[in-house]
Amino acid sequence: MNLSLFKTAFVSFALLFISACSSLPEVLSSDDEQLISDYATWINIEPKTTPQVRLGGVIANVTNLEDKTRIEIVNLPISSSAKPDINQQPNGRFVGYVDGFLEPMAYGKGQLISVIGQSSGTEDFKVGESEQVAPVMTITGHHLWKIQERVVINEVRLYPYPCRSLHCRQAYFGPTDGRVIQEVK
Repeated sequence: MNLSLFKTAFVSFALLFISACSSLPEVLSSDDEQLISDYATWINIEPKTTPQVRLGGVIANVTNLEDKTRIEIVNLPISSSAKPDINQQPNGRFVGYVDGFLEPMAYGKGQLISVIGQSSGTEDFKVGESEQVAPVMTITGHHLWKIQERVVINEVRLYPYPCRSLHCRQAYFGPTDGRVIQEVK
């Protein structure tokens, strides 16, 4: 095989592999070089600027209005693939508006969501009896995430039973302990 053909094939495969590992949903992608994906950065920008923002978190409330839907989101830090990190503490709330109707059962309280949109000021609202001010965005793309659990086995041991024959086949192979991992998918 020609060396340059091999190099080309290897580079193509590597790029394909790297792009497959990047699991950013297409609806959340952006070409904006000034994209903000950190909540603390977003709430501290100048009010006159309107940068594109990509954030995620847990839905706290969904309200369908006449021609749009209001989503109140408890912010969680997101990864480079825009997945909310469920192992981090929430660090604020924000409000997003989506054109049209969203089904409250699908976009219900407790669902994980990531959104992208334009910053559009602030809004006063209540959390219980507490008055809050939150940044607002006009959402242009959104993606719901699911939490999947899987069991990870920590160790496998061989437990031999007493054997007194030439053809001893009594042995126990199995996990000694494991743990459940929750992943955002």
